[in-house]
Amino acid sequence: MIARLTPLWALAALLALWELAVALLKIPASQLPPPSLIVATLYAQAPQLLDAAATTLGEALLALALLFSLSPLLERAFLPVAVALQVTPLIAVAPLLLIYLEPRAAVLACAALVAFFPVLSNAAAGLRGADRGLVELFRLKGASRAAILFRLRLPSALPSIFTGLRIGAGLALIGAVAAELAAGAAGQGEGLAFRIVEAGYRLKVPTMYAAVLLLCLCGVALYGVLAGLDRILLRRWRDEPDV
Repeated sequence: MIARLTPLWALAALLALWELAVALLKIPASQLPPPSLIVATLYAQAPQLLDAAATTLGEALLALALLFSLSPLLERAFLPVAVALQVTPLIAVAPLLLIYLEPRAAVLACAALVAFFPVLSNAAAGLRGADRGLVELFRLKGASRAAILFRLRLPSALPSIFTGLRIGAGLALIGAVAAELAAGAAGQGEGLAFRIVEAGYRLKVPTMYAAVLLLCLCGVALYGVLAGLDRILLRRWRDEPDV
């Protein structure tokens, strides 16, 4: 129990040191706001920031849902494209997408692009990793390729798919933020990144920190939900005992 709480104690100590350093060194809030002021700002501007967070989080979740539904069907056709997209800086792609798409569609596209490769590669590895003996048994029983895919390969690939989704969740959030930053710079944005850009232009540093804090919480929540679903739904697939 104590070992599990160690990260929380470390975080609390770091925040306490931050608060103390700002007070002792008399650092202006416009340069480095203390954690107490960041939390107070988050509370004071909760309606606007939570609405922006819902926008960003919704875009990331929609991108993940699309990838989850399509990934088993895209391996051979789009793997080279996925590799090319993965090594292309997203911040260079986002402004181009804003030329051809509506801001919300561009954000969704960026989130899907950056999360595409880990979801696809893990899904492909899981599909290929189905037990060869069971595949041959299905074939001996006269099962079609579609039946083998949906009744054997896809269920056996679910642990790998969930691993890809956990990785892709954070990357989708990064992609959404990058596109929102580009949209915000063009005056068309919404979401948390747009709030950060807006606060930066107005030199509202505590608001910027509050938005970043909310963005971090969104990422942790996304990862936690997917990890929890993995643990609950796929317990029978896991070899390791529960601890």
